[in-house]
Amino acid sequence: MRIIEVKENKKRYIDLLLLADEQESMIDRYLERGRMYIIDDGGIKGECVVTDEGEGILEIKNIATHPDHRTKGYARALIDFLVREYSGVYSVLQVGTGDSPATVPFYEKCGFIPSHKVKNFFTDNYDHPIYECGAQLIDMIYLTKKL
Repeated sequence: MRIIEVKENKKRYIDLLLLADEQESMIDRYLERGRMYIIDDGGIKGECVVTDEGEGILEIKNIATHPDHRTKGYARALIDFLVREYSGVYSVLQVGTGDSPATVPFYEKCGFIPSHKVKNFFTDNYDHPIYECGAQLIDMIYLTKKL
């Protein structure tokens, strides 16, 4: 298993990016200013994009695993990589996600703790309703992990 930084033509992975953030115009807001990593294990299994948010905060803007390879530890491996790669460079790794039983528990298992929420983030910023696990996402829930 290899984790590789993608420095050019990041949009070639748009299908994976859209799994975690289903509106391309939202991805365009962070993709070029972010650092993108792919996980290759006999083929591309997943990706993540992180951005420097200032004040020692590194934010996961997008993390996705190909549907055929979920629950095999690839997203966790990407998070573990980020912790190793950026400890001592940043003080906090943060992620914003919908209030979903599919994602919040995953991040908590990875050592993240709830931090704050941005009310109406999904309804104010997306041009269509976003659903996960049958529920409409309204607020952005932020979780943090000390590095």
